[in-house]
Amino acid sequence: MRIIGILGGVSSGKSLVAQELARLGAGLLDADRAGYEVLRLPEIEAAARARWGPEVFGPDGRIDRARLARIVFGEPPAGPQERKFLENLTHPEIGRRLRQEARRLSAWGPPAAVLDAPLLVEAGWERFCDRIVFVDVPRQLRLSRAVARGWREEDFTAREGVQESLDSKRERADVVVDNSGSPEQTRAQIERCWHSLIG
Repeated sequence: MRIIGILGGVSSGKSLVAQELARLGAGLLDADRAGYEVLRLPEIEAAARARWGPEVFGPDGRIDRARLARIVFGEPPAGPQERKFLENLTHPEIGRRLRQEARRLSAWGPPAAVLDAPLLVEAGWERFCDRIVFVDVPRQLRLSRAVARGWREEDFTAREGVQESLDSKRERADVVVDNSGSPEQTRAQIERCWHSLIG
């Protein structure tokens, strides 16, 4: 089973591309969902409370991802230090869960699994991938999509600022998908490259 990694900028539509590949028959390795589950583990919650106090927890007693993001995507030097702590705390368990899910999918028998991870390169998970798809969208369009989802421009810039450059991501790609048009146009591109990705 081949592993297909998805790269792109913030709000480029990586999840849409992953869903389209899943529609064609790929399994889905969802790092964001795994991260959500990991943040609910008692030992992770305890470490977060010890590090950041009760202010990162919501009314439900669980870690509030938006509150946590304001800390770990904050200005240097504190922001990068806190982000590194969070990554060291959560990435090993997220990676373990992704590998476990990949083994389960492999036994099921799809031709490929799509690894949808916001920090694919930064976490080092691209080394597990046999193919890389880069989702290409101009910055202004990505920003407008993020704002439409309730983001502030400074949040968008902060998230993008901690990721590897788009040029570097594009250079790693085996396939580039232009997601600046309609979902139907994106779907057509993915259908055209499907066999080269799983071949």
